[in-house]
Amino acid sequence: MRKAVYLIFIVVFSGIGAQAQSAFRSEWAIGASGGIGFSRASFTPRVKEGMLFGLNGGITARWITEKYLGLQLEINLKQQGWSEDFSLAENVPIDNPFYNRRMTYVDIPLFTHIYYGSEKVRFFVNLGPQIGFFLQESTSENLNGYSIPDKPYQQHAMPVEKKLEWGLGGGPGLEFRSGIGFFLLEGRYYYGLSDFYSTRHGDAFAKAANQLISVKLTYLIPLYK
Repeated sequence: MRKAVYLIFIVVFSGIGAQAQSAFRSEWAIGASGGIGFSRASFTPRVKEGMLFGLNGGITARWITEKYLGLQLEINLKQQGWSEDFSLAENVPIDNPFYNRRMTYVDIPLFTHIYYGSEKVRFFVNLGPQIGFFLQESTSENLNGYSIPDKPYQQHAMPVEKKLEWGLGGGPGLEFRSGIGFFLLEGRYYYGLSDFYSTRHGDAFAKAANQLISVKLTYLIPLYK
Protein backbone atom coordinates (compact mmCIF):
# COMPACT_ATOMS: atom_id res chain seq x y z
CA MET A 1 0.00 0.00 0.00
CA ARG A 2 2.75 2.42 0.97
CA LYS A 3 4.55 1.66 -2.30
CA ALA A 4 1.36 2.36 -4.21
CA VAL A 5 0.97 5.77 -2.48
CA TYR A 6 4.57 6.65 -3.28
CA LEU A 7 4.00 5.64 -6.88
CA ILE A 8 0.89 7.84 -7.11
CA PHE A 9 2.79 10.83 -5.69
CA ILE A 10 5.61 10.32 -8.17
CA VAL A 11 3.20 10.11 -11.11
CA VAL A 12 1.19 13.15 -9.98
CA PHE A 13 4.18 15.42 -9.31
CA SER A 14 5.92 14.28 -12.49
CA GLY A 15 2.79 15.24 -14.39
CA ILE A 16 2.68 18.66 -12.69
CA GLY A 17 6.35 19.23 -13.50
CA ALA A 18 5.83 18.20 -17.11
CA GLN A 19 2.87 20.57 -17.43
CA ALA A 20 4.86 23.46 -15.93
CA GLN A 21 7.75 22.74 -18.27
CA SER A 22 5.51 22.45 -21.32
CA ALA A 23 3.77 25.74 -20.40
CA PHE A 24 6.95 27.64 -21.25
CA ARG A 25 8.05 28.01 -24.85
CA SER A 26 11.26 29.74 -25.93
CA GLU A 27 10.84 32.94 -27.91
CA TRP A 28 12.90 34.56 -30.66
CA ALA A 29 12.42 38.19 -31.68
CA ILE A 30 14.29 40.72 -33.82
CA GLY A 31 13.82 44.42 -34.37
CA ALA A 32 15.27 47.90 -34.33
CA SER A 33 15.96 50.56 -31.72
CA GLY A 34 16.71 54.26 -31.49
CA GLY A 35 17.39 56.71 -28.73
CA ILE A 36 19.33 59.58 -27.26
CA GLY A 37 22.28 59.70 -24.92
CA PHE A 38 24.27 62.03 -22.69
CA SER A 39 27.94 61.24 -22.34
CA ARG A 40 31.14 62.36 -20.70
CA ALA A 41 34.70 61.12 -20.48
CA SER A 42 36.37 60.05 -17.25
CA PHE A 43 39.78 61.76 -17.32
CA THR A 44 42.70 61.58 -14.89
CA PRO A 45 43.84 64.32 -14.38
CA ARG A 46 40.30 65.62 -14.25
CA VAL A 47 38.82 67.74 -17.04
CA LYS A 48 35.81 69.81 -15.98
CA GLU A 49 32.90 68.72 -18.19
CA GLY A 50 29.23 68.91 -18.88
CA MET A 51 27.23 66.26 -20.74
CA LEU A 52 27.38 65.83 -24.52
CA PHE A 53 24.16 65.01 -26.39
CA GLY A 54 24.24 62.21 -28.96
CA LEU A 55 22.12 59.71 -30.87
CA ASN A 56 22.13 55.92 -30.96
CA GLY A 57 20.33 53.22 -32.86
CA GLY A 58 20.67 49.76 -34.34
CA ILE A 59 19.29 46.24 -34.57
CA THR A 60 18.38 43.86 -31.74
CA ALA A 61 17.95 40.08 -31.51
CA ARG A 62 16.51 38.49 -28.37
CA TRP A 63 16.15 34.88 -27.32
CA ILE A 64 14.03 34.07 -24.27
CA THR A 65 15.69 30.84 -23.19
CA GLU A 66 13.60 30.05 -20.10
CA LYS A 67 11.03 31.60 -17.82
CA TYR A 68 12.22 35.01 -16.57
CA LEU A 69 15.54 34.77 -18.44
CA GLY A 70 16.98 35.34 -21.90
CA LEU A 71 19.86 36.70 -23.99
CA GLN A 72 19.92 39.89 -26.04
CA LEU A 73 22.44 40.80 -28.75
CA GLU A 74 22.61 44.23 -30.36
CA ILE A 75 24.61 45.96 -33.08
CA ASN A 76 24.35 49.73 -32.70
CA LEU A 77 25.79 52.97 -33.93
CA LYS A 78 26.33 55.31 -30.99
CA GLN A 79 27.68 58.80 -30.44
CA GLN A 80 29.58 59.66 -27.29
CA GLY A 81 32.33 61.98 -26.12
CA TRP A 82 32.60 65.01 -23.88
CA SER A 83 31.71 68.69 -23.60
CA GLU A 84 34.08 70.86 -21.57
CA ASP A 85 32.78 73.32 -19.01
CA PHE A 86 34.48 76.73 -18.84
CA SER A 87 31.84 78.42 -16.67
CA LEU A 88 34.28 79.12 -13.80
CA ALA A 89 37.22 80.12 -15.98
CA GLU A 90 38.42 83.69 -15.37
CA ASN A 91 40.07 86.27 -17.63
CA VAL A 92 39.38 84.30 -20.80
CA PRO A 93 39.60 86.52 -23.91
CA ILE A 94 36.82 84.54 -25.65
CA ASP A 95 33.09 85.08 -25.37
CA ASN A 96 31.27 81.91 -24.28
CA PRO A 97 34.15 79.48 -24.84
CA PHE A 98 33.21 75.89 -25.69
CA TYR A 99 34.86 72.66 -26.74
CA ASN A 100 32.96 69.48 -27.76
CA ARG A 101 34.41 66.19 -28.98
CA ARG A 102 32.00 63.67 -30.50
CA MET A 103 33.07 60.09 -31.28
CA THR A 104 31.07 57.52 -33.26
CA TYR A 105 31.34 53.80 -32.51
CA VAL A 106 29.87 50.52 -33.68
CA ASP A 107 28.72 49.10 -30.37
CA ILE A 108 27.98 45.40 -29.70
CA PRO A 109 26.36 44.58 -26.33
CA LEU A 110 25.59 41.03 -25.22
CA PHE A 111 23.12 41.19 -22.34
CA THR A 112 21.51 38.83 -19.92
CA HIS A 113 17.81 39.71 -20.12
CA ILE A 114 15.90 39.26 -16.85
CA TYR A 115 12.15 39.90 -16.90
CA TYR A 116 9.02 39.56 -14.82
CA GLY A 117 5.38 40.24 -15.59
CA SER A 118 2.41 39.17 -17.66
CA GLU A 119 1.84 38.47 -21.33
CA LYS A 120 0.90 42.13 -21.78
CA VAL A 121 3.37 44.12 -19.66
CA ARG A 122 6.78 43.15 -18.35
CA PHE A 123 9.47 44.80 -16.27
CA PHE A 124 13.01 43.86 -17.29
CA VAL A 125 16.68 44.47 -16.60
CA ASN A 126 19.48 44.03 -19.15
CA LEU A 127 23.04 43.53 -17.88
CA GLY A 128 26.26 42.53 -19.59
CA PRO A 129 29.48 43.39 -21.44
CA GLN A 130 29.83 45.66 -24.44
CA ILE A 131 32.56 46.11 -27.03
CA GLY A 132 32.89 49.04 -29.40
CA PHE A 133 34.81 49.80 -32.59
CA PHE A 134 35.76 53.43 -33.22
CA LEU A 135 34.65 54.87 -36.59
CA GLN A 136 35.19 58.61 -36.58
CA GLU A 137 35.35 61.77 -34.47
CA SER A 138 34.50 65.43 -34.87
CA THR A 139 35.22 68.58 -32.89
CA SER A 140 33.30 71.81 -32.44
CA GLU A 141 35.02 74.63 -30.54
CA ASN A 142 35.82 78.32 -30.55
CA LEU A 143 39.11 78.30 -28.61
CA ASN A 144 41.21 78.56 -31.79
CA GLY A 145 44.25 77.08 -30.08
CA TYR A 146 43.94 79.13 -26.90
CA SER A 147 44.71 77.14 -23.73
CA ILE A 148 42.96 78.28 -20.58
CA PRO A 149 45.40 78.56 -17.64
CA ASP A 150 45.39 75.82 -14.98
CA LYS A 151 43.23 73.51 -17.11
CA PRO A 152 44.27 70.39 -19.03
CA TYR A 153 44.36 71.14 -22.74
CA GLN A 154 46.45 68.35 -24.31
CA GLN A 155 43.26 66.49 -25.27
CA HIS A 156 42.35 69.23 -27.73
CA ALA A 157 45.15 68.15 -30.07
CA MET A 158 44.93 64.39 -29.42
CA PRO A 159 42.93 62.15 -31.76
CA VAL A 160 41.54 58.83 -30.54
CA GLU A 161 44.50 56.46 -30.16
CA LYS A 162 42.79 53.19 -29.22
CA LYS A 163 40.14 52.04 -31.68
CA LEU A 164 38.68 49.21 -29.56
CA GLU A 165 36.78 49.83 -26.33
CA TRP A 166 35.00 47.59 -23.86
CA GLY A 167 32.97 48.02 -20.72
CA LEU A 168 29.82 47.08 -18.83
CA GLY A 169 26.30 48.28 -19.48
CA GLY A 170 22.70 47.75 -18.60
CA GLY A 171 19.59 49.18 -17.08
CA PRO A 172 15.87 48.74 -16.39
CA GLY A 173 12.94 48.99 -18.75
CA LEU A 174 9.30 48.25 -19.52
CA GLU A 175 7.99 46.02 -22.30
CA PHE A 176 4.50 46.35 -23.77
CA ARG A 177 3.44 43.27 -25.74
CA SER A 178 0.75 43.42 -28.42
CA GLY A 179 -0.47 41.54 -31.45
CA ILE A 180 1.74 43.63 -33.75
CA GLY A 181 4.95 43.24 -31.76
CA PHE A 182 6.76 44.21 -28.58
CA PHE A 183 7.54 47.81 -27.58
CA LEU A 184 10.38 48.34 -25.09
CA LEU A 185 11.26 51.58 -23.31
CA GLU A 186 14.62 51.37 -21.56
CA GLY A 187 17.12 53.41 -19.61
CA ARG A 188 20.75 52.36 -19.83
CA TYR A 189 24.16 53.21 -18.35
CA TYR A 190 27.51 52.32 -19.92
CA TYR A 191 30.77 52.42 -17.98
CA GLY A 192 33.92 52.12 -20.09
CA LEU A 193 36.68 49.89 -18.72
CA SER A 194 39.13 50.73 -21.50
CA ASP A 195 40.78 54.01 -22.50
CA PHE A 196 40.63 55.81 -25.86
CA TYR A 197 44.04 57.45 -25.24
CA SER A 198 47.32 55.79 -24.35
CA THR A 199 47.56 55.84 -20.55
CA ARG A 200 51.04 54.50 -19.93
CA HIS A 201 53.45 56.15 -17.49
CA GLY A 202 54.53 59.49 -18.90
CA ASP A 203 51.44 59.99 -21.10
CA ALA A 204 49.18 63.02 -20.76
CA PHE A 205 46.40 61.06 -19.03
CA ALA A 206 46.33 58.12 -16.64
CA LYS A 207 42.68 57.46 -17.54
CA ALA A 208 40.48 58.42 -20.50
CA ALA A 209 37.31 56.30 -20.65
CA ASN A 210 33.79 56.84 -21.95
CA GLN A 211 30.63 56.95 -19.88
CA LEU A 212 27.13 57.15 -21.34
CA ILE A 213 23.57 57.49 -20.03
CA SER A 214 20.91 56.76 -22.64
CA VAL A 215 17.20 56.27 -23.18
CA LYS A 216 16.00 54.12 -26.06
CA LEU A 217 12.86 52.72 -27.64
CA THR A 218 12.96 49.27 -29.23
CA TYR A 219 10.44 47.52 -31.46
CA LEU A 220 10.67 43.71 -31.68
CA ILE A 221 8.82 41.31 -33.95
CA PRO A 222 8.46 37.74 -32.63
CA LEU A 223 9.81 35.13 -35.04
CA TYR A 224 9.07 32.04 -33.04
CA LYS A 225 7.00 31.70 -29.90
